[in-house]
Amino acid sequence: MVTLNLPGGAVTLEAGPALTAPGPWTRTAYAAAHVVADPLAEADPWLDCALDWDRTLAFREHLWSLGFGVAEAMDTAQRGMGLDWPTSLELIRRSSALARAGGHLIAAGVGTDHIAPDPGVTVDDVIRAYEEQAEAVEAAGAGVILMASRALAVAAKSPDDYLRVYERVLSGLEGKAILHWLGEMFDPALAGYWGADDHMAAMETALAVIEASAAKVDGIKISLLSAEKEIAMRRRLPDGVVMYTGDDFNYPDLIAGDDQGYSHALLGIFDPIAPVAARALGQLAAGDRAGYDATFAPTVPLSRHIFRAPTRFYKTGVVFLAYLTGHQQHFTMIGGQESTRSTLHLAEIVRLANTAGLFADPELAAARARPVFAARGVEI
Repeated sequence: MVTLNLPGGAVTLEAGPALTAPGPWTRTAYAAAHVVADPLAEADPWLDCALDWDRTLAFREHLWSLGFGVAEAMDTAQRGMGLDWPTSLELIRRSSALARAGGHLIAAGVGTDHIAPDPGVTVDDVIRAYEEQAEAVEAAGAGVILMASRALAVAAKSPDDYLRVYERVLSGLEGKAILHWLGEMFDPALAGYWGADDHMAAMETALAVIEASAAKVDGIKISLLSAEKEIAMRRRLPDGVVMYTGDDFNYPDLIAGDDQGYSHALLGIFDPIAPVAARALGQLAAGDRAGYDATFAPTVPLSRHIFRAPTRFYKTGVVFLAYLTGHQQHFTMIGGQESTRSTLHLAEIVRLANTAGLFADPELAAARARPVFAARGVEI
């Protein structure tokens, strides 16, 4: 044990439970994985994208070892907030090669982020952009996660434009895709996606897209931070199409489900809490609902804190925990994103992560936390 005099009060870090070997799960669970910046690259951090490839790929091996699939080059990897398309594609190729070699599950983000969402962008431009990325991702050997498109949000004039784009892109895929509905709390540029500001009206269009191409849709991940909306949509999905929760506020209940169904998972919070989440999913598979609830319960306040508004800055907390738990040697992010959360916010992450049992090595966590806070003028 080690005590830190954090802003707001001291906390004694204690070692979390030992890792357990993953058994077969009753839910498919993807962890959306972060990337590790190269702090020694000759680059302009706000402009250039330089990755530490060894550490980035080692973290994916960590997730696979615990039983998770990897959702690659998603918003957790700072896609659209520092991670550009050329680097994303290289990441997808490298991760997919490792996945093939190890027999692991991987799916990767297909978007339109190599074209600018300018007022002059057209629906046809969006279709071509999606198709270009989809071809590259499938050629790499990864499953497709069809990400929401900032360019489409600009180009679409009605729900019919969404139907046209998705039907065209899905029809050209070799395999099935997971659709991704990312809410405006994660990306303000996606407000009004599916042609409506009201989420329930937008859901009608999303469901129509799925119905029109159900044979090409594995499932849909919705990230609206609303259990009620996710459940409402889950109950209306066609047979053979599943829900992947992207709700980092309410994931335990949504994954456990009810007498009318349950959600699988594709979550950014599974990156920092992977060891604990693996234990919980094993308990659920074993029929131990009480154990599952008890294991997940302390992770929820942590997740809600990391994903608090402005939600798009949640990646800072994810990377901070990767640093504290030994998965990278520094707290530096592409795009300079380590600066997006306050000192008090980071202090609360340490407290809540400790309660959630995430620090296998408290001394290491303390030794790494001290210089971060010292650089912000706080001796802990």
